[in-house]
Amino acid sequence: MTDAVLATVRSHLTEHLTVPGDPEPESASVTFLGLEPIEVLRFRGAELLRYATLGCSRHPMGDPTDMVADPTRGPRAELVLSLRDNEGVTAGVHRTLAVLAALPAVEGVVLTDDALLDLGEPLWPGAPFTAVLLETADVPSLVLPEPSDPVHFFEARPITGTEAAWKRLKGTEALREAWEEAGIDLSDPRRAQARL
Repeated sequence: MTDAVLATVRSHLTEHLTVPGDPEPESASVTFLGLEPIEVLRFRGAELLRYATLGCSRHPMGDPTDMVADPTRGPRAELVLSLRDNEGVTAGVHRTLAVLAALPAVEGVVLTDDALLDLGEPLWPGAPFTAVLLETADVPSLVLPEPSDPVHFFEARPITGTEAAWKRLKGTEALREAWEEAGIDLSDPRRAQARL
């Protein structure tokens, strides 16, 4: 079943993230000790590079303390990261995205809207961002055959340590308001931090 799920997810992502006239997505596989590999697809659009994980949805997310994991029921998700192509400044970000997508299997994290995933280190070499804030992506959820739950897709918005602290203190809406007031383009890998 898992191979069939991933094949369906790949087709779904390709359908929704490929810009007409662009080539098939590039892919890189990242392997972690004791885990099945996470693949990261890179779609080249007119203005954005869009990265999408493939492998997080292989199994449902669940409580790691459960004695027996349900192999079919439970939330499933993949991550999408959209960045302006800024002359290779985000080299290596695919590995970080794979690390984030592996968190459900490694730490029992359930990926949801408004979740904060904080790595505490730069998302790519030289990046001011150390965390991501998840929000519903523009890729529609993928319905799987019963009894499996659908696969949801979350946009991973890179944020700084200060912005992550502000989110914890004031909440997601306060952070989004600060971005909006400052006119911040969240897809710019060189963007300034919000004034908080």
